[in-house]
Amino acid sequence: MTSELFPVHYSTLAIAALVEQVLTQYDLPVVTQCQFWKRGMSDVYWVETVQGSFILRVSHAHWRNHSETLFELELLDFLHQRGMPVAHPLRTTTGELAIELLAPEGKRYAALFTYAPGQIPLGDLNETQSHQLGETVARLHIAAADFACAAQRSALDLDYLLDESLLAIAPFLQNQPELHLGLTETVIQLKATLETLPQEAPYWGVCWGDPHSGNSHFTKTDQVTLFDFDQCGYGWRSFDIAKFFQVSLCTGMSYRVRDCFLVGYQSVQPLQELELKHLQSLMQVAHIWRWAVSLNHAKYHDYSCLDYYYFNHRWQQLKMIQSIDFPWFRFLTRNKRELESPHLSSGGSSLS
Repeated sequence: MTSELFPVHYSTLAIAALVEQVLTQYDLPVVTQCQFWKRGMSDVYWVETVQGSFILRVSHAHWRNHSETLFELELLDFLHQRGMPVAHPLRTTTGELAIELLAPEGKRYAALFTYAPGQIPLGDLNETQSHQLGETVARLHIAAADFACAAQRSALDLDYLLDESLLAIAPFLQNQPELHLGLTETVIQLKATLETLPQEAPYWGVCWGDPHSGNSHFTKTDQVTLFDFDQCGYGWRSFDIAKFFQVSLCTGMSYRVRDCFLVGYQSVQPLQELELKHLQSLMQVAHIWRWAVSLNHAKYHDYSCLDYYYFNHRWQQLKMIQSIDFPWFRFLTRNKRELESPHLSSGGSSLS
């Protein structure tokens, strides 16, 4: 028997220790409860005090380093200062946005956030909410244009989104050579297609990276608050629209509700024709990147899901998005007046 501490790649931190050693570093009302709420790309804790709720998030050692964590937190603090509706990080009594924790697997970073009022839309967005979310993302892009940060964050460029994603996925496709070849050819084609999309303003800037209904709360009066900027970085603004589309495909959102997001965005900040032209390609990029992110997460937390169905299902979805007949992009050929003046309802969406 060895007396040395056994190596781990992920640990669940003790709630009592988080309350005593982390939450006491904030100027908080009396904490009445702290619960381990969700394990995602980070560990999320629900914190209840005598004066309201907060969210404590602890990063995973294998996902974000100190610089990447600070970039996100400073961005959210910046957006909050400019009146954007985001769940923003609070500073400790010494002015820090993040607290370093030395876990058995390495350094992790804790941050305390305001709680986003409202809730995730029941049954997904309706047309009014989708339009409003699109408007808000456009305003976010405009506000973030003045953001400057010394901390470094991986750019949401094709090297990161495609090349690194392919490297993450490829080892799992050794017994599926046709899928491996098809995915490799798709990456090569996408890089050739998107090389004409400039990495400069107004096309390029700070992006949320993960805009969808699951990362936004709406109140009963449809006031929206955004949260979870864990995938933010410098990238194409149109990638945020493509990522919204890609997630919407997985949730079965109707094309009318989805189109309202784009219309809402364009009502604040119109996209260039070149950006609209590349939305379908960027949606494929978002699909491949999301595939790699979920795979890397599953390796640590749920390896049993990485079966044949997992890979084949995502490959079939990617082929569907590649199709020139893919109906989700009918807005590119629909009457312009219909696109600019969609019917906005306050009720739920209907399936197309």
